[in-house]
Amino acid sequence: MSSVNECRIIELPKIIDPRGNLSFLEGNSHAPFEIKRTYWIYDVPGGEERGGHSYINNQEFIVALSGSFDIVVDDGTEKKVFSLNRSYYGLYVPNGLWRGMENFSTNSLAFVVASEDYDEKDYIRDYKYFLEKNKI
Repeated sequence: MSSVNECRIIELPKIIDPRGNLSFLEGNSHAPFEIKRTYWIYDVPGGEERGGHSYINNQEFIVALSGSFDIVVDDGTEKKVFSLNRSYYGLYVPNGLWRGMENFSTNSLAFVVASEDYDEKDYIRDYKYFLEKNKI
């Protein structure tokens, strides 16, 4: 069982240039896993939330490429909120945690890299079941 204390903000490389800065993300280096899938979340209407599930196996690394949003992680005992608002920081979220995203700013863009290919069977979407599964 994972703990919210395993989540961590990781600073990505930042190459400063007067023409515009550049940052990058590499699997097994910045993201502590091999990257198998990427996706992005955008055009989130004001007040909406995304996520609201847990993964059995999948790990994620989430970056706010534009704008800002909060990520709420929950291990069934403790909750933590991480605010992302810089494109050179990412949040590592291990498997086994309930994850939600909220407080999206206008024109925010969340970029997510995942350790697993998409598999609906890897999701836990029922919070009560999640809590039961994570009882000690």
